[in-house]
Amino acid sequence: MSQDQNDIHDKESADISFEEEMQRARRARVVRQRNIVLVTIALLAIVVVAFLIWRWKKSAKENEAEVTPTVGVKVVKAEKGPIAAEISAIGTIWPREKADVAAKVSAQIKQMSLLKNKLVRAGEVIAVLESRDLQAQRAEAAAALNEARANERSMVSGTIPKTNAEDQKALLDAHAKVNNTRATYERRRALYANGGISKKDLEAAQLELTTAEDELRLQEQTVSLRARSLNPNDRALANARTAQAEQRLVTLDAQLSYSVIRAPITGIVTDQFQYEGEFASAGGKLVTIADSSSVIVKAPFSDSAAAQLKTGDAATVLPTDSASEERKGQITLLSGSTDPSNRTVEVWITLGNEDGKLRPNGAAQVTVFANSKDDAIVVPLSAVTLESSNADEGTVMTVDSQNVAHETKVTTGIRTSDKVEIVDGLQGGETVVVEGNYSLPDGTKVEIATDDKEKTEEKDKEE
Repeated sequence: MSQDQNDIHDKESADISFEEEMQRARRARVVRQRNIVLVTIALLAIVVVAFLIWRWKKSAKENEAEVTPTVGVKVVKAEKGPIAAEISAIGTIWPREKADVAAKVSAQIKQMSLLKNKLVRAGEVIAVLESRDLQAQRAEAAAALNEARANERSMVSGTIPKTNAEDQKALLDAHAKVNNTRATYERRRALYANGGISKKDLEAAQLELTTAEDELRLQEQTVSLRARSLNPNDRALANARTAQAEQRLVTLDAQLSYSVIRAPITGIVTDQFQYEGEFASAGGKLVTIADSSSVIVKAPFSDSAAAQLKTGDAATVLPTDSASEERKGQITLLSGSTDPSNRTVEVWITLGNEDGKLRPNGAAQVTVFANSKDDAIVVPLSAVTLESSNADEGTVMTVDSQNVAHETKVTTGIRTSDKVEIVDGLQGGETVVVEGNYSLPDGTKVEIATDDKEKTEEKDKEE
């Protein structure tokens, strides 16, 4: 190839490269212009959307300002009334009266029915023990007593020269003679006063009376001398033997009475330990009788809680048996000592149980009411929103006359299962929200439920 052809070829190649560069530059310029347009369109779209959102929010605020929302709530009046702190514990039901009946002598059980779960009356025979040996011993003791009494009589009447019958006859004759001579003397004194007899006859009658009286005194002294002539030691020994025989008979009578065992109280036989035909030992239990017409519920309370209680405080008892109902009673006894093992004090509540629904030895939940107040400001528990579950401070939503709710800070005191005492924050008489108060903003317009509103208006009228 010649030099000229080479130059022509190089020139054509340079022209082609220049055209390609110009085309690439045009394409780049077109792309830049398109990107600028797209960015501009996007920015305009964003501005338009932001403007529309702003207008929508502004309109919503204007509408919200124009329309005030109303929330439906239920309310009650904060009133002054009684309240007491509730303290609960699990107690045991005990019969008010309980007796373990035991044999006092050792003997075979001669007669005894099946008594478990049966009602027995006080004084009713529940068992008879074998007593033939005691009856024989009593007959022997009665004979010994008769012998001692005969010996005593022989000692008294058989130690003087004259018999007792002769002394008694002579004493009676002396009394009769005195009476006869006194009557004769009285008649003669009357005759002498009327001149019927001489004074000599009167004096003779008086002498006979004096002689008869002297003989009576002599006979009385004779009887007294006979009694004093006995040996005091012999007579005391005879008396002692007689008393010993009498005491022996009384002892056997008492042992015979022990052979018949009677119920000491009226109640239900809860346990029977021995039966007819078995041998009962002295002191061995036969049956247990419980009077469950009245029961005592014994519950252990912590010593700190018991310090707030006193006799007469109200209490409720709810047996664990679902068939039983809650009973109301009072504290009848507070133990004077504390159990050192668990630091508890035993509290007694006495309840009537005529229907028999409270079963002895059963369990029951005992709730006592301590620190009672009669004029506390009380609201339902649902009306207070506490800062925490164990806090004493919280808020209450009160409703004014324009039905606008206001948040009120309060301090609580005594709490029960459904009520709470307001110590600070309310004066009493305020209308408080009990339903619908959760997350209720301050200043919200509320609508009181119809029934509650009517009750509130009636109370306001009454006040």
